[in-house]
Amino acid sequence: MSRTVKVAAAQLAPVFLDRAGTIAKAADAIAEAGRNGAQLIAFPETFIPGYPYWAMVKDPLSIRDFNRRLFEQAPEIPSAALEPLQAAAAKAGVHVVAGLSERDGGTLYNSQLVIGGDGSILGKRRKLMPTSHERMIWGRGDGRDLDVWKTPFGVLGALICYEHSNPLYRYAIQAQGEQIHVANWPGGIAIDGIIDAAARHYAFEAQCFVINVTAVLTDEIIAEVGGERLTRGGGYSGIIAPNGRFLAGPAKDEEIILYGDLDFDLITDMKMIVDSSGHYARPDVVRLLVDRRPQTPVVDASNS
Repeated sequence: MSRTVKVAAAQLAPVFLDRAGTIAKAADAIAEAGRNGAQLIAFPETFIPGYPYWAMVKDPLSIRDFNRRLFEQAPEIPSAALEPLQAAAAKAGVHVVAGLSERDGGTLYNSQLVIGGDGSILGKRRKLMPTSHERMIWGRGDGRDLDVWKTPFGVLGALICYEHSNPLYRYAIQAQGEQIHVANWPGGIAIDGIIDAAARHYAFEAQCFVINVTAVLTDEIIAEVGGERLTRGGGYSGIIAPNGRFLAGPAKDEEIILYGDLDFDLITDMKMIVDSSGHYARPDVVRLLVDRRPQTPVVDASNS
């Protein structure tokens, strides 16, 4: 029997380095998704309060002021700052996966926040390894960040940007029965077909649906950062079936909310051919070891 779930990908620009303004914009998008019957909406990488483009284009010694602004606007999880986002999810009855810069103590993390349709925080995950210039901004996640969430409409997983280049990260998520995958990226970097290749291959490899969502880079953000080498737009959002074909999109330079109807029979069709963590696996030959223990700088030996 066919089962269909409607989902949304919010290709939007943040209100740059303005947490409250960006959350209000996200809340409007959640409300719209709910009115259109979506059960899940995904937002871009570090949408709240915006991606640190300055670390890409400026000298490391000249970015202190931007870093201070980002630190000030980055929310803790949980916190009162996120309550309007949760309230919007509850009012619309829509699950949310939102990219944000998370503040924890004196460190920022590139995180994905998962909110249930009742407004509760179901969990979060952090990017395991910040990419290139991002290491000046964010700390690293650990094995706890290779998890999935069981929702009323299916098993939900997520990875961030170039995490999709790592086959071990991918398989750790996929092997938990993932059915819907959220892949989020910043705007302005949709170059050389990398996002297209990564998102479509993930769908085929996992035999799952992929909600691929980027931001768009605006003239205003470029002017504020002073990034002459940055490119306006640079979006590449879409909703992809388990056979790697687009159900919606790809959308490129405009702000838009894409919608797709996910027919779970398509997962069955692909699994009958290739089930990467089932009949097509060979654990007698190769297996993946995942260490889910928290990686903390202080360990109390009396509790070990």
